[in-house]
Amino acid sequence: MKEQLDSIRMRAEQELSNVETIPDLEEIRVRYLGKKGELTTVLRGMGGLNPEERPIIGQLANKVRTFLESKMEDTRDRLSRKERMNRLEKEVIDVTMPGTRKEIGRKHPLSIVLDEISEVFIGMGYEIAEGPEIELDYYNFEALNIPKDHPARDVQDTFYINENILLRTQTSPVQIRVMENQKPPIKIICPGRVYRSDSVDATHSPIFHQVEGLVVDKGITMGDLIGTLKLFAKTLFGENTDIRLRPHHFPFTEPSAEVDVSCWACGGTGCKVCKNEGWIEILGAGMVHPRVLKICGIDPDVYTGFAFGLGVERTAMGRFNIDDMRLLYENDIRFLKQF
Repeated sequence: MKEQLDSIRMRAEQELSNVETIPDLEEIRVRYLGKKGELTTVLRGMGGLNPEERPIIGQLANKVRTFLESKMEDTRDRLSRKERMNRLEKEVIDVTMPGTRKEIGRKHPLSIVLDEISEVFIGMGYEIAEGPEIELDYYNFEALNIPKDHPARDVQDTFYINENILLRTQTSPVQIRVMENQKPPIKIICPGRVYRSDSVDATHSPIFHQVEGLVVDKGITMGDLIGTLKLFAKTLFGENTDIRLRPHHFPFTEPSAEVDVSCWACGGTGCKVCKNEGWIEILGAGMVHPRVLKICGIDPDVYTGFAFGLGVERTAMGRFNIDDMRLLYENDIRFLKQF
């Protein structure tokens, strides 16, 4: 048995000196020190020894086990260092190599213009108000003083879900909801998506965006509206921009006006952008109709207000000289990369 133990030690030591990988080392450990390993098998045969021989063989077996465990631990450390060095050599990074350029996203032109418009009015003390895109007929038409027989209510212009529910055709319903729930003074803008039953072409889309504004307080006049729109136009289109008001009719404002700005391309001298008129229409505006104030529970004898609304798409087309609205919705990367 002593010879067996010496043989196990010598063979194991030889194998450990030649082992190259940690998995091979684990195989050697199991073969010699495992539950069914050679050293364990030898120890199980100690029951057949004389009582005088058992302590001697037991002591020798413990020395062999201790030696092999120590040798295996040293070998494991050696192999781990070797494996780590090999991995570092293979995974070395050349910091002088050019990196992979990542595509950087850009804001959509509609988002750019919408943010610019919002910043202008936020700077004037306005708050942003939002409302549902699926709207009640009451808020979209009736509360805005639009009668039942008005052409705007026709199914050819409006997407109806049922008789009383529709996709909003304007963001004006948000103004009604705010006036119902908030006492003056009120100073808000209402940006959002709106829907109208239009065919798709270069200047029309069934889905587009508006920004509407509302101010209600004591002593608000048409002069306040004009001053606000002048400041807005100069901030967005340039200090030399001027505005022009033309009489118009909107059911929810009285008096009402369409508002033009001097052409941003030619400065008002006339060009193809403004069709040689020198002016470009961008929004509608007016003083809030007293009946609308009354419907919302605001006393028109005490409070007055003005409202305005502009199309974001038309403004974006003007700002970036885009001649086809469909380009804003086709998600062509070549087009979007320009902004």
